[in-house]
Amino acid sequence: MRLEPSSRTIRELSPSFDPWDPITSLREHGRHVLTSVEMTVTNLCNMRCEHCAVGDSLTMKEGEMLPLKNMLDRLDEVEHLQTISITGGEPMFRASTVESTIVPLLKYARERGVRSQINSNLTMPYARYEKLLPYLDVMHISFNYLNGDDFHEVGFANSGHPVAKEAAYRLYDTMLENSRRLSEDGMLISAESMINYRTHAKLPQIHKLIGDMGARRHEVHPMYASSFASTLPVLSLKEMSDAIHSLLDARDPEMWMLFGTLPFFACSALEEDQKLLRRLRKEKNVTLRNDPDGRNRVNVNMFTGDVFVTDFADISAFGNISVSKLVDIFAEWQESHPLNQKVNCFCEAASCCGPNLLVADMYYPKVDFKSRKAITL
Repeated sequence: MRLEPSSRTIRELSPSFDPWDPITSLREHGRHVLTSVEMTVTNLCNMRCEHCAVGDSLTMKEGEMLPLKNMLDRLDEVEHLQTISITGGEPMFRASTVESTIVPLLKYARERGVRSQINSNLTMPYARYEKLLPYLDVMHISFNYLNGDDFHEVGFANSGHPVAKEAAYRLYDTMLENSRRLSEDGMLISAESMINYRTHAKLPQIHKLIGDMGARRHEVHPMYASSFASTLPVLSLKEMSDAIHSLLDARDPEMWMLFGTLPFFACSALEEDQKLLRRLRKEKNVTLRNDPDGRNRVNVNMFTGDVFVTDFADISAFGNISVSKLVDIFAEWQESHPLNQKVNCFCEAASCCGPNLLVADMYYPKVDFKSRKAITL
């Protein structure tokens, strides 16, 4: 099945156009406004990855979802909506969820001119993904493996019961084949690798496999201590920097490489930080995405209606769509919450919107980023 032509012309996603980055709307409006809404459509998943950011919320069964109209009505109220993201759990776990919720949300986005992304492990039957081809902009997958053994060890680390290697190998092969087929049929596959204790020395090889899978973008994000990952070893800043340099040495310069939530800033006095940032700015097809959480994005749990302002920090629901507009919930977070005030800074010279909350807590607990300025560019 090939992509059908869109009813309207939309700008192609590229290193020069990433509407998920909050700096775009910040520059346009002079302040952070809500432009991105992420929706959790399931808490079910066939995997239990050790690094999963929402692993503690995964369940074996779940109740009824709120009426889709409730969500669509709230999206209608977001005047500056530019992107939606659909996540879980594994959003494609149930064929019924694809039919009743995911496809209608993607159709809504396409008709409104809003860009869309789904976070999936790509291990479900191909026919489920095929239904998304006319509507979806980005298929985002997590890829931190060199082979089926890595996939088995990482992807089922928190299963709580033995998972046969043969079963894991089949899912791994399905993921690779789905990625290749979807890419051939016109879907943008964006494969994300975590920089962590397992991957930091393997990133060049992982990058090559991602290219072989047909992915057109490689996302790279450090792993931070959240949910299942909260007890895993933490890399030093030097180990992380060395891993990035190694990856840049070996990467395919024709592939878009997107780095996010890096713990390196233009206001750092360390020459090694400045050296890395200078290199990232000069590399072909490399972009640095500012963290969207709490800056231009909220997450809605479509079972409870609860609204969260960040995926990672330990902040409870900030409101509920049953009683509040998303823009009002976002405004309250922006204007009054002390945690937001702690990291809500902006440096035009460095195109930087400040650190992720976890970055600030893990590596810079005593640093006041709002008092610092870019040192050199």
